[in-house]
Amino acid sequence: MQSTINRAPAMRRGRLFSAVLPTLIAAGLIVGSWQLSVSNGDPLALSLLLGAAFGVLLQRSRFCFFCVTRDFLDHRDARGLLGILAALAVGTLGYHLIFGLFVPDPAGGRLPPDAHIGPVSWVLALAAFAFGSGMALSGSCISAHLYRLGEGAIGSVAALGGVLIGFGLGFATWNTLYLAGIDQAPVIWLPGLAGYGGSMLIQLGGLGLLAGLLMRWHRPADGAQAVGPEGFRARLLGQRWPTYVGGLLIGALAVMAYLRVAPLGVTAELGSLARTGGNGLGLLPDRLQGLDGFSGCATAVKNALLSENGAFITGLILASLASALAAGDFRLQRVTAGKSAGNLAGGVLMGWGAMTALGCTVGTLLSGIMAAAVSGWVFALFCLLGLWLTWMIRID
Repeated sequence: MQSTINRAPAMRRGRLFSAVLPTLIAAGLIVGSWQLSVSNGDPLALSLLLGAAFGVLLQRSRFCFFCVTRDFLDHRDARGLLGILAALAVGTLGYHLIFGLFVPDPAGGRLPPDAHIGPVSWVLALAAFAFGSGMALSGSCISAHLYRLGEGAIGSVAALGGVLIGFGLGFATWNTLYLAGIDQAPVIWLPGLAGYGGSMLIQLGGLGLLAGLLMRWHRPADGAQAVGPEGFRARLLGQRWPTYVGGLLIGALAVMAYLRVAPLGVTAELGSLARTGGNGLGLLPDRLQGLDGFSGCATAVKNALLSENGAFITGLILASLASALAAGDFRLQRVTAGKSAGNLAGGVLMGWGAMTALGCTVGTLLSGIMAAAVSGWVFALFCLLGLWLTWMIRID
């Protein structure tokens, strides 16, 4: 009897964290979205809700570019990478349908509005390589560090602090790199070369080829069990969702976001904070040549408290917190000084890479490939190369 009494407060605290707090957070997001819609219009409100949906999908499906790549490198478990390919396939189809509304003739030289289609150069390759190395050092991509804040990952604070520093360094080196390799670099959009039909065939064919290779190399995890009807609630909250489920839903979310607000991206607000702070301290050049003319995760000196991307990130972090609490995934994680230093160094590399590449694994890779931008494919290739080399050196 005494042990039962002693456990009662802990059980009540558990129910508070797993039910009451997630409900309050969800209600707060709904009320906040309503207030933003009334006072500022739909873009901010939709950004908050889309960010919340993205945060839940990231957290429940463990949609982390580094983690799923590490699973494949270490265990030949390709399920996570196949989930990313599923997101790209769904997004490719949706984007191409939307593009036809905005740019009926893709051969005319116009690009679809706001799509993440960037210049292709050695600078992009270098930035992607640095970003991949930063992921391996810090243990996550930027979007995963954001959702892991909601899971209690204290080390992500150091990584995101490093990202801000890296953005500042990126702004400081931008003019030199712009003149050396970006200014005359081509902006290559596949529909402009092959039409929408040809572009979809190239994109889906490439994704299908990659999926086939991954399935051939995949080694199914031992002990995997199917979840029947009785396990539905456990799968919804007690277990991570299969990454392909998250991938399919994220692909659909990306299409909705592009149609109503902007392409998915998580670094514009972070970059704007770094740019505003750097300008205020007099550390950045007076003029960043050509930067504001490119599509991508655009940065600007902040003149308002909340931007569309800021609302998106706010929704992402709060919703991932609610999801982690409801699923019992929230745990404050201790970090050592060495781990914090690795997170910080990795964050600096990711911030510099994201700034120089005009986006990260969400903005340049995910949204870029969905938009049939060659820059997205180049980023993916060199990001994977940087991740692989750094991870192999690290684990040896």
